[in-house]
Order: sequence, then C-alpha cells, then structure tokens
Amino acid sequence: MTELIRNKGAMEKLREELRKSQIDESAACRLPYLNAIVKETLRLHPPGPLLLPHRASESCEVMGYTVPEGAQIVVNVWAISRDPTVWEDDPTSFKPERFIGSEVDFRGQDFELLPFGAGRRMCPGVPLATRQIPLVLAALVRNFDWCLPDGEDPAEMDMSEKFGITLQKEQPLLLVPNGSSL
Repeated sequence: MTELIRNKGAMEKLREELRKSQIDESAACRLPYLNAIVKETLRLHPPGPLLLPHRASESCEVMGYTVPEGAQIVVNVWAISRDPTVWEDDPTSFKPERFIGSEVDFRGQDFELLPFGAGRRMCPGVPLATRQIPLVLAALVRNFDWCLPDGEDPAEMDMSEKFGITLQKEQPLLLVPNGSSL
C-alpha cells in the first residue's frame, strides 16, 4: 500500500484493472498488473531480507572467491533485489511494469527474485501468500480511496526500513479510508 500511495499512476492502473474484473481467489491470479505490483513490492521489500545461513557442502570457487567446506553462507535477498546488473532499469524505483510479460516469479526458481527463499528451506507459507496477498490488496484498493492523515504529501513519506529477521518500515504506514473507490 505504501508504494501505491506514493505512485498514483500505479494505483490508477490497478484500479482500472480491478474495475474490469470480478475479484475472487481464482480471478486475482489472472490479473497481470495486480500480480506485477505484488512481485515488484516483494522485490523491493522482501519479508525476509537475509536467508537463513546455509553450509557449503564442499569447497568451491564463486566469482573468484574460495568458499571452504563447512562455511556458513548467508544470502542477502535485499541486495540481490536492488542489484543494477540484474535489475538494469532503475533498480531502487517501484516499477511494476518490469514484470508485465515477464516469466520471473518468486517461487524459488528465479534467483533474482527470492523473497521467500528457494529449495527445501523455502518459506512454507508461499502457497498461502500467493493467494492472499493479491486478494487482500485488490479488496483494499477496490473498496476504498486511501489518503494520508492531515493531507500529508506521499512523496515525503519516510521509506526507511528496519532490518531484523523480517523487514519492516521504520515508521509504520498510517492511512485513512475515504469511502468507495469504484
């Protein structure tokens, strides 16, 4: 919601897509812009910024560095999601359009987008999240117009993040619903 409040163009495109569709669990997965927004949000703000440590099963060389057998390896998902060699077009900006027509997904096969991890240690909540996040977001956007309290400017919102086991906004989002949007 924070990214949508800050990006009115994206909010309007999403509302237009939602106006044309019945929103239920099966329909939400077939809405390309809604799903692009979810992917872009999870790319910029992964719920778990660091994947739990893994151990190297054998010595190997990665990008010129020797990783000894038994070394603990921590994957920085937050940094991968902002890597300009992977996300060439302004990697720190919210641009859901980068996922329109893209096969990149967050189910653990595309290593440039790993908000829930990959492999056997992948978050067990992924099936629930992939169904509920788009559905909840669609309901919030479809049923209400949203604004910041006291007429605050969305461009001035504090976007700093608090790192921990999970990633959170330093200053929680506070929105006011303003009746129906459709």
